[in-house]
Amino acid sequence: MIEEELKNVEEVNIPLEDKHVGQGAIEIAPEVLEIISGITVNEIDGVYAMQGSFKSGVNELLGRSSHNKGIYLNSTDNGLSIDVYCYLKYGASVPKVALEMQTKIKEQILFMSDLEINHVNVHVVGLVTPREVEKHRASLAKGMEDQA
Repeated sequence: MIEEELKNVEEVNIPLEDKHVGQGAIEIAPEVLEIISGITVNEIDGVYAMQGSFKSGVNELLGRSSHNKGIYLNSTDNGLSIDVYCYLKYGASVPKVALEMQTKIKEQILFMSDLEINHVNVHVVGLVTPREVEKHRASLAKGMEDQA
């Protein structure tokens, strides 16, 4: 599966550089960086949704949001990189939206964790037309009515 192939990050936390010697270690779980990236991407105009896994789909059905779906952090000898798998709204400029994703993810992670991301690889897996957006909204509204 894509997630298994792309997820090269070991299940260890990422240590931050010790700028204040003698105060102790600071580590960040890889999932935290994925969540920061996911929230950042979802705030960008032109992005419709992230590509999810089976696990994130089940979580959403249970009412839990999965902010790191479609985001994969990779750690190599060259540093950290992030792969983003997303759907864009039809009519959005793919290069413009992708560049904004790359820039904002790097900025937010640097701001929030003081870690530098070497590469942000954007994979546009599909475009969503206005008709599909309306169908999705209608099915969500019907689902909400059925729950009430």
